[in-house]
Amino acid sequence: MTPLRFALIGTGGIAAAYEQAFKNQTDARICAVCDTVPEKAQAFADRIGCAAYGSVFDLLAENLDAAIICTPPATHEPIAITLLNAGVHVLCEKPLATSIEGAHRMLDAARRGGVLLTMASKFRYVNDVRVAKDLLEMGAIGDLIFIENAFASRVDMSSRWNGDPRMAGGGVLIDNGTHAVDILRYFMGDLLDVQIVEGRRIQGLPVEDTVRVFVRNAGGVLGTSDLSWSIDKEMTTYLRLYGSDGTILVGWNESKYRRGKSEWHVFGSGYNKIAAFTEQVRNFCAAIRHTDTLLVTPRDALASVEVISAAYAALERSRWEIVSRTEDAFTLLPLPAEAS
Repeated sequence: MTPLRFALIGTGGIAAAYEQAFKNQTDARICAVCDTVPEKAQAFADRIGCAAYGSVFDLLAENLDAAIICTPPATHEPIAITLLNAGVHVLCEKPLATSIEGAHRMLDAARRGGVLLTMASKFRYVNDVRVAKDLLEMGAIGDLIFIENAFASRVDMSSRWNGDPRMAGGGVLIDNGTHAVDILRYFMGDLLDVQIVEGRRIQGLPVEDTVRVFVRNAGGVLGTSDLSWSIDKEMTTYLRLYGSDGTILVGWNESKYRRGKSEWHVFGSGYNKIAAFTEQVRNFCAAIRHTDTLLVTPRDALASVEVISAAYAALERSRWEIVSRTEDAFTLLPLPAEAS
């Protein structure tokens, strides 16, 4: 089978992770890269042996099957729509968009073009996270009651676009928070409402650098997430699920669970970034070929934007905010071949 022809849009740090992930792909290859800084694009292209471009419009001459957008969030919508209108499948780094309206425009373009659009969300592709979901669904810890997440480590954002609201759409809440929201939804389902408490701004940024997120679903399950660029919680776990009859701990180096007060059972060896990226690309390629379904669906991608939008409203108004949901499921072609 001829490998799918991919382009990487943006050649920063996240693109380097995809470079490593593609080394493990037999069904896809990077045939071109694009960056608004020509020297960066050329250096990246020279390293992996592909074509380099300075604009997305020029890039379309490559007869692409798919593209991965690795640029700052404010640029996602125009880049994605250009690609989607040209019939190119798009895997877009998180967040999908900086507004609900922008996300809808992107999804509408995908529907019109008959191509796939979804959001990259690496933690769903971590094996330990997926095993934890299986354990929960099998009743290993009883009914889920409470879930905790933390993505908090000290990172200097003073010279990075992430701290510029014009480029990022916000601060740590939209950055780390998009991962948090997606992983909470993975276990809790659709979220009913959200509340945010902001901590002190340590880095002098025009955006929030430390927040605590509270979410609930319609069944009364409560979730929290601690997000920060200014503190390091130094925790061995980033996800903790508490059930009516046990606990699941998903960690950076080890994951385990126990029922009641029994001994802990280790079920995973922790977080492997490149392995997660590799599986994410594999799943996207399989969805393009109609041999698998997307693990992160277009509906999931839109939902993450809806929750983050409600979260910023909650932060501004200091109250619980209802999450506005679009009922359209946005099912775009990801059916297995036998079901098509």
